[in-house]
Amino acid sequence: MPSTQKSTQPTPWDFTDKSAFCFEVPYSTDSILFESAKGIRLTDASGREYLDSMSGVFVTCFGYDCEPIVNAVTEQVRRLPFNPPLHGTSRPAVELAAELAGLAPATFSLTKLVNGGSEAVEAAVRLARLYHREKGNAGKYKVLSYFHGYHGATFGSLTVTGRPDTSRFGPGVPGAVHVWTPHSVARQLGVPLEEAADLALTLIEQTIEAEDPGAIAALVVEPVVHLLGMATPPPGFLPGLRRLCDKYGILLVFDEIVTGFGRTGQAFAADTFHVVPDLICAGKGISGGYAPLAAVLISERIASVLATSDDAYAFAPSHTYAANPVSAAAGLASVRLFKELDVPARVRRLSTKLTALLESAVRERGVIRATGLLYGVTLTAEPVAAEAKASPGQALAQACLRRGLIIRGEDDWVVLAPAFVATDEDLDEIVTVLGDALDEVFGGAR
Repeated sequence: MPSTQKSTQPTPWDFTDKSAFCFEVPYSTDSILFESAKGIRLTDASGREYLDSMSGVFVTCFGYDCEPIVNAVTEQVRRLPFNPPLHGTSRPAVELAAELAGLAPATFSLTKLVNGGSEAVEAAVRLARLYHREKGNAGKYKVLSYFHGYHGATFGSLTVTGRPDTSRFGPGVPGAVHVWTPHSVARQLGVPLEEAADLALTLIEQTIEAEDPGAIAALVVEPVVHLLGMATPPPGFLPGLRRLCDKYGILLVFDEIVTGFGRTGQAFAADTFHVVPDLICAGKGISGGYAPLAAVLISERIASVLATSDDAYAFAPSHTYAANPVSAAAGLASVRLFKELDVPARVRRLSTKLTALLESAVRERGVIRATGLLYGVTLTAEPVAAEAKASPGQALAQACLRRGLIIRGEDDWVVLAPAFVATDEDLDEIVTVLGDALDEVFGGAR
């Protein structure tokens, strides 16, 4: 009878065997095993190099070998790698909270540090419900968010997410209600985006009234909608959302996990679009990718209620590693670099160059949307060559990956978000490779 026990004999590790690793890779039939990185380039286990035009996934904004962050993390690991979270916090966490609040709009005064974007969204929703309860409106529990919005992968944040495929997990957290973006309205009705913005605001107000304003706690939105190919808000739309929230006593939450920390050419998209929300979820780039870190930035309006609440402790519990001193040290080093490099100004300069390069490469094959160093290209041409079952965006992403360029592509769009430390030469190379991939997938050699 064959033995059911595992062999105790040591065997050489086969890096091609990832059978025990639960993972999904949308752009390749095989996941890549990355071994090392430098600047904005990664090297895999076979020695092949990749140029990363996505900053990992909007994370490694200072590159993969940023010495100031590496040194800060190393020093903190030696000094204090962890603190008992039930009994106190650490100096880096306290300092980082103040620094992030200082980068936010002037009305913000408080920061809650968490591990990642999903947790930040969950915490923001929890805080919105607590705020309304403290104001005598305990019935406000529902959360509005966009169809096609993305807010995370924990169960609550996944429920707020507007992707249709989230329904495969069964019923979500009660109270999630989804509304249409101007871009979805424009596509469905075939009307100009400016007209669609007015229609979308009307539909959102009708949804609020149908769901009962007295039951709605928050509206959670991405200022730039990632899963619509970095769809930028039409003029007047975000101010319109702010007016609706004020009219019906709803908290406006900006999910700036992607757009925050300089990516749009200002510290936050709230500054870029001149609309001040009540809560901001920040993450990804705030640690530079050197440790898990995200935050909820809290306006004084909310913080003042929290400070006098007898139930404020209900908002205090967090995950074990929240406000971890090593993550906070990475965040502090990132904030220092943000200021030293004048990241917003640098982003605006690089954006001007990259926009011109992309316009020359994309031409009539797509429509470019740029907000700082956050780019979306909606592909309007029909593919002449594509992978089986691949959408145009996926086909282009796969063609880029074969050439050693990392981008993201889904449906009819691709997105790029180069690191803040990308050079002009890096941008030239990114667009050259992208142009070659466009020629392969859509034809029309330059």
